[in-house]
Amino acid sequence: MTNEQQSGQGTMEVILANAVKLPGVKVDRSEFLAQQFAKYDTYGNMRTILERGPLEAGISLTVIDKLAKTLIEKRTILSTAASTAAGLPGGLAMAATIPADTLQFFGVAMRMSQELAYLYGRADLWLDNTPDSEQVTRELTLYLGVMFGVAGSAPMLRILNAPDSRQLLSTHPQQDLAHTMYYPLLKKISSYIGIKITKKTFAQGASKFVPVLGGLLSGGMTYFSMKPMGNRLRESLFDACDHYSEAEFEQDMEKVQRAVADSEINVIEGEFFDLGFNSKQAPDSSTAVSPEKFSVADELLKFKQLLDMGAITQEEFDRKKSELLNG
Repeated sequence: MTNEQQSGQGTMEVILANAVKLPGVKVDRSEFLAQQFAKYDTYGNMRTILERGPLEAGISLTVIDKLAKTLIEKRTILSTAASTAAGLPGGLAMAATIPADTLQFFGVAMRMSQELAYLYGRADLWLDNTPDSEQVTRELTLYLGVMFGVAGSAPMLRILNAPDSRQLLSTHPQQDLAHTMYYPLLKKISSYIGIKITKKTFAQGASKFVPVLGGLLSGGMTYFSMKPMGNRLRESLFDACDHYSEAEFEQDMEKVQRAVADSEINVIEGEFFDLGFNSKQAPDSSTAVSPEKFSVADELLKFKQLLDMGAITQEEFDRKKSELLNG
């Protein structure tokens, strides 16, 4: 591993260690699932939902996926307002040298990743685990790898999440999956994201000294990133539960092996969803919006959310409203 990769991995470790401590990042699995599936508890199956997961309790994959899409929409809207507030003076406190909006962005992504994983049947991440445990760090790193599009992440997630994965692994030539594929892949994920954050996001830290502009940059970066990132994770979790075949398992194993063996750290399909970076692949019109087309109505909605949160005053809101409408 090069010095740059080691530095990137260290950056990612610092971000994870601090973001996981933010209020609201840790998701109570039982409370979350009880809230999401309250109206589906018509046959007294909530206990099964909480103990074994929604799919095992008979909730259809279609219903789960619909809830996942709604969740992504909700988190995108809420995180945009919160991220904008973080970019303003008096926003979230900075941890070490991490810009506040970067820390908040990862906090929201980590929360949403847990919620999506629980919807599709993953076990409680925090059971007998503390925020600084290796198990928590590993799982969150893999989720973020999928969300950011790092090569090998989605296939590994499908391998680990498929209901029949244990049976499929038992029929595969014996190998130490953890040490030959899983751990090396996690290191690549950490290095890749850390390098990108170091080169791009930290360089934008000065924007926070320009009060309103800093907030707009933060909110905009979250708006254009969070939804496609959430959908990438949702799709991978869905695929793992949707009649995952042995042929798909073999293909995913090959993809992970290639990603681990590759001396370069790359991304799936040339795509990297991040804090305002340009993707090499044209964005899907259903999941991305050109910054140039970010309408006045969108801006007004964002500032109204900030007003409701108390992040700006009525006077500041009225001034921005006048600027937007007359600009």
